Amino acid sequence: MIHIRPMTAADFDLFWPTFQAIVGARETYAFDPAMSQEQARQLWLESPLYTWVVEEDGQLLGSYYLKANAAGPGNHVSNCGYMVSEAARGRGVARLMCEHSQRLARDQGFLAMQFNSVVSSNEAAVALWQKLGFESVGRLPRAYRHAQLGLVDCLVMYKWLEQPQQPMLIGRKNIEAVVSRKRGR
Repeated sequence: MIHIRPMTAADFDLFWPTFQAIVGARETYAFDPAMSQEQARQLWLESPLYTWVVEEDGQLLGSYYLKANAAGPGNHVSNCGYMVSEAARGRGVARLMCEHSQRLARDQGFLAMQFNSVVSSNEAAVALWQKLGFESVGRLPRAYRHAQLGLVDCLVMYKWLEQPQQPMLIGRKNIEAVVSRKRGR
C-alpha cells in the first residue's frame, strides 16, 4: 500500500540517488547538478516548511516539499517541488503528491499555490498540473538550459486554493422581505 509521511534525515539518504539523477539530467529542475548531498539536504529537507515521502513496501517512490513562495505580504502563496523515482513514474505518484500538498497547504492557511518555473518541455508535468486546476499565468522565454533541447521556455503556473464561499440561497419569501423591508431614514 502507498503511504505518505514526513521525510526523515535517513529517508533523504535513500532519496539522494533520485534527487541526483533528476537534477543531473538537467531536464526539469534548475538546481546545480554539482551540488553536494549536504547542499541538497538543506534545499529539499531543511529549508522548506514540510517535506514528505511517498513509499510502498519500504521503497521510496517520490518526495515533495511545501514552503511559502515568498515572504511577508506574499507568504499566503505556497510553493512545492515534486520528484518521482524512475521506477515509480507513470503510477500516479506525482498526482498523489500534488493533491496531498494542496490539502496540506490549505490546512496550513495558504490561499494559493504557485510553481515558479515549470519547464515547458516537461509535457507530462504541464498536463498533470493543468488537470489539477493550475493555470499557466506567465511564460519565461528561453529561461531553462535543457541538456538535450537547449534553451526552452518555462511556465509560471498558479492555482487559487481557498475554498469559495457557498452562494447564499434566498427563497422567494426572503427576497420579498429584503426588498420590501422599510428602510430607516
